[in-house]
Amino acid sequence: MPGTIGIASTRMSEHQKHTEFLRHCLRYGESAEHQALEEKIARIQRDARCVQRAVWLMAILTALAVAGFGYPAILVENFPYNVPQFIVNLVCALGMASFICLLLFVGLGMAYRRKLDQRREECRQLVTKLLASRLGKPVATPLRDRRDNRAGEGDGQTVRIANESMVLQ
Repeated sequence: MPGTIGIASTRMSEHQKHTEFLRHCLRYGESAEHQALEEKIARIQRDARCVQRAVWLMAILTALAVAGFGYPAILVENFPYNVPQFIVNLVCALGMASFICLLLFVGLGMAYRRKLDQRREECRQLVTKLLASRLGKPVATPLRDRRDNRAGEGDGQTVRIANESMVLQ
């Protein structure tokens, strides 16, 4: 299903795409350390998604409580006297409880994000070691001046040097 993969990848943030790429790279390592780190990342992502859903639920409940309390306060004449005290207390308690939970879940989500960032850094280090063990150490190439890479521009020095090196060979 190529269309499904495209749709799913467009909904992913850059952070999620990088994490999935690192997890994919980890699968090339056969050690238990690679598998354990991939499982930790998957668990943290699952827990973070649960917390994100809880944040949305608490935000909706908080908004409903505010709307439930605000509607009669604005539109109903003699509001405090017209509504049973039990309902007012229930709506206030629901609103406060959902707001407090919202704040706690946002904090928990930030903690999971920090934890995931730490695991991603561990993952980068393991993937670097894996690549070094399979491909050898990377060769450092010197940075070139941009003018040297453009043929035909400037004073023609690059073209002359290229021609001279071809003649010498």
